[in-house]
Amino acid sequence: MTGWRLRDFHPDDLDGILALWEEIKASGTEPVYGLSEVLASCEKDDAVVAVVGEKVVGAVVGRAAHAQGWIVFLATLEEWQSQGIGSALLMALEAKMAPHGLSKLSALMPDTESRVDAFLSRGFEVKQNLRYFERHIPVQREELRLLGELGGRVLPRDLWDNVGGMAAEKELLERRLVMPLAKSQLAEQFGVAPPRAVVLFGPPGTGKTTFAKAIASRLEWSFVEVFPSRLAADPRGLAGALRETFLKISELEHAVVFIDEVEEIAAHRSGEPPSPMQGVTNELLKIIPAFRDQPDRLLICATNFIRALDSAFLRHGRFDYVIPIGLPDAAARRSIWERYIPASTRGAVDLDQLVESSSGFSPADIEYAARRASQNALEDAVYTAGGASIQSGPSTADYVAAISSTRTTVSAEVAAEFLEDIDTLARL
Repeated sequence: MTGWRLRDFHPDDLDGILALWEEIKASGTEPVYGLSEVLASCEKDDAVVAVVGEKVVGAVVGRAAHAQGWIVFLATLEEWQSQGIGSALLMALEAKMAPHGLSKLSALMPDTESRVDAFLSRGFEVKQNLRYFERHIPVQREELRLLGELGGRVLPRDLWDNVGGMAAEKELLERRLVMPLAKSQLAEQFGVAPPRAVVLFGPPGTGKTTFAKAIASRLEWSFVEVFPSRLAADPRGLAGALRETFLKISELEHAVVFIDEVEEIAAHRSGEPPSPMQGVTNELLKIIPAFRDQPDRLLICATNFIRALDSAFLRHGRFDYVIPIGLPDAAARRSIWERYIPASTRGAVDLDQLVESSSGFSPADIEYAARRASQNALEDAVYTAGGASIQSGPSTADYVAAISSTRTTVSAEVAAEFLEDIDTLARL
């Protein structure tokens, strides 16, 4: 008599699986698959247990993916090891999974695991020179439906790296926002409260929206942009729609919420009788404290006209930082130009001249000038030159001509006011 027998898993065995899991953890070995994955596979995939009486002393769990099978979990209580239970479990699992039509059955083991005799005795081979890669998906399937209702999305992971230049702004946002949120436990250890709400301010076209998206990309959090103009058409009114939107947002696990041109709904409250927008401002002022109580989310409000914001809106306790986003410096302009000059002509273009000529340009201005130069050069090559001698792309002269005909978004007066606002309103 072996003292043990094998049978199919049933839900009453969950406690036994948990006991096996805890014994593995107590031995200092970190299982490849998480406990939640193992328990889920027990119930929906294939599992076999070894029992003495009704006590679970061993278990094996498998998962099929087309013709490939994976061993998700294999364990035997220490007192019952060296009795052939592991090999018997693997044999029983292979038979149970046979209807899947598997051509291969594989297992991943921690490099600290030394008890591999069961695998070797069942004909498993140790594969050399293999690496195990793992990535946690930041937004789960259950969230995607809600995210779709909100008009939100999961942004590509490379947006942060693709922000050209703006090194000073990127470093500030990385240190103040991204790092404390991405490493919240370490931040708590140092007594740092991760930010919950910030304001980005600066002249039009300086990249505030781009930075908001890049922060969401960097954190790998859902990005939800709230459009007051769209909410205004809601039958509940703008204030009611705003409240309902933030209630839905509270159901997301992680989120960066972005409100552009926030001065439209948070302007100075004044006048008798109160304007309809004052009720919207009041509602937003109530929403922000409730939003701040929820972990793993960040509200980013952007404005071109920070002086228009209600004084109560900007006070301490609502926003952790009020961060200026200004015109790109020479290094940033160079990086932006490099993004738009085609590779075929890049070496022939005098980049230094473009950087100098575009002083005072916003990123949007540079993009416009670059695209205009490309379009003009293409038209000239096709229609003026008649295709007889088509150059490889826009020349320095094409870009300089486009720069000279581009009206800058930010006037000298607006730029001067922005510098004053940094002194009086910025909070870094």
